[in-house]
Amino acid sequence: MIENTTFDPEKIRADFPILAKKSGTRDLIYFDNAATSQKPRCVIEAIEKFYANDNANIHRGLYHLSATATSDFENARKIVAKFLNAREPRECIFTRGATEAINLVAASWGRKNLRAGDEILLTQMEHHANIVPWQIVAEETGATIRVAPILPDGSLDVAAWKNLLSARTKIAAFAHTSNALGTKNPVRELVAAAHSAGALALIDGAQGAAHSRIDVQESGCDFFAFSGHKVLGPTGIGVLYGKVDLLSAMPPYQSGGDMIEKVDFAGTTFRGIPERFEAGTPNICGAVGLGVALEYFQKIRAGAEAHESALLRYATQKLEAIPSIKILGTAREKAPVISFVMRGVHPSDLGTLLDTYGVAVRVGHHCAMPLMKVLGVTGTVRASLAFYNTFAEIDAFADALVEIEKMF
Repeated sequence: MIENTTFDPEKIRADFPILAKKSGTRDLIYFDNAATSQKPRCVIEAIEKFYANDNANIHRGLYHLSATATSDFENARKIVAKFLNAREPRECIFTRGATEAINLVAASWGRKNLRAGDEILLTQMEHHANIVPWQIVAEETGATIRVAPILPDGSLDVAAWKNLLSARTKIAAFAHTSNALGTKNPVRELVAAAHSAGALALIDGAQGAAHSRIDVQESGCDFFAFSGHKVLGPTGIGVLYGKVDLLSAMPPYQSGGDMIEKVDFAGTTFRGIPERFEAGTPNICGAVGLGVALEYFQKIRAGAEAHESALLRYATQKLEAIPSIKILGTAREKAPVISFVMRGVHPSDLGTLLDTYGVAVRVGHHCAMPLMKVLGVTGTVRASLAFYNTFAEIDAFADALVEIEKMF
């Protein structure tokens, strides 16, 4: 594992065992990082170590092994709080991922606070996980969903978004970074505008956390959600950040063990945060693995961001040079995500053909059907890069596309 902030792509790749894997007879070129990132050896070893040496249930055991597991779990929460620059660890709730985190806010805060006539402001670029939970709570409460448009380059029409804010807006929920286009939103500006209108702001940070420095105090957001598996951590673990006063006023999302203060058949009282929102045995090992992943990520962040920016520029130039390819989403501020179509070739066919060259990409609607409708396509091919990818891999990817182009 690397020990300093010097960024060396080849040294970085040595930390990720799967990157040495073959895809058939070819070297694996993994360009599906927006779906899930690969895991460094330190995370894999931390998971093995926990189950081999420290596995026990947490919080309630009075024996040493339980105390150790509890300490590991709560230390991971402190690491998460530092990663987000939260004011205190209890503002960070462990969930199964960004999807559950958004559902938690919609179900708990939404059901308590939304009424008929209230409005929820979304954008056309949202992932289904930041659309469907709000549709469900809107139907239950009588609230209305408003949707801000995007511009032709795939960026948010900020002026139109602001014009949709009103005294009726109770919450604005928007992506930090589009998973389908890579567009980065001006989150600080959006949060400030929402607050000026008297609304709360929730940021879906599932993609943003992997490619940008996150500071919830600087952005001023009320809620921030992200998934561990997109930032080098295990699957099945994620985080909801929320301001203390908001979380403390929200009713439980789920009920069961460890989130209660006292249970009686005459009534039950609940613990404070974060335990109130972590019913049952949590994904202890997942939290531990996430903590190790974030510590690793923090060490390389500066170099990783610069490398990813260079990869994005290079890959964009290579694809733009291929006549049959059209890139969708050309916003000035982008994460290393390139969504494109090839003239005369269905995205699914293109993805299958690329796999024969060892290139792993994502095809389809990317859980963003409303966005695909706006773009006028049924789906795209998405190449999403990470700091462990290389320029040589991009060359091989572009060469494969040129060869495939000749087939049609």
